[in-house]
Amino acid sequence: MPSSAPDDVVRLERLLPAGEPASVEQVVESFGLWERASEPAARPRVLLNMVSTVDGRASLRGRSAPLSGPADRALFHALRTAVDGVLVGAATVRTERYGRMIRDRDRRMLRLRRGLEEEPLACIVSGRLVLDAEIPLFQEPEARIALITSSAATLPDGPAQVAYVRAASGGVLDLERALAELAERFAIQTLLCEGGPHLARQLLGAGLIDELFLCISPILAAGEPAAGQALRMFAGPELEEPAHVELLAALASDSYLFLRYGVSAPARV
Repeated sequence: MPSSAPDDVVRLERLLPAGEPASVEQVVESFGLWERASEPAARPRVLLNMVSTVDGRASLRGRSAPLSGPADRALFHALRTAVDGVLVGAATVRTERYGRMIRDRDRRMLRLRRGLEEEPLACIVSGRLVLDAEIPLFQEPEARIALITSSAATLPDGPAQVAYVRAASGGVLDLERALAELAERFAIQTLLCEGGPHLARQLLGAGLIDELFLCISPILAAGEPAAGQALRMFAGPELEEPAHVELLAALASDSYLFLRYGVSAPARV
């Protein structure tokens, strides 16, 4: 996504719980996502952050950026200051041309004050390890990257610090095992997933999503997406039993609606 406007420029209306308008930074501060559990869990708490049009499209012309506005971009970056790691699929990294996770020095200092590492661990899911080493993130010396894969391959050495989390079960990537390894090896307790829709569906089907941060963009796209482009937030087969969500917070800005849900795991499929 593009760089965000300063958080203190964007104000959010607090609809639930009701309250006075607040900056994006004040809202994220109230979530306390970086607070540590007394006993680390077997896997990180996974927070899925997605944007959708009113009629359910997760992208336009193959990218999520056209759906975003100033408040959505500010929240996108502010959430990164509050978690141990950022989880993303390889296709999204390629399409969105991911760069450094925290570009702003003040935000890096905020992470340190919260007891976090200066940079979140960038956790990239690529079953076959099909990634272009020229992606900007891999050219950042400060970047910490964990490649989650079922492949035995490696990427060429580059400026970024790259580790491998090889988690295969029957030749298929085992996300639950990979998340457990992130907790054990890297002390990851909170993990912000930024998509894409195929990874989101895999996590949901495996019962690995704990919260959903959903931005509803005031856009009606209509039509069908081009081949290979995701139509909805979760791309893949329908769940045999749906997951249920509980609304925890609702905010608004310039006709954008921001919803925070707790997610109950569906039956495994």
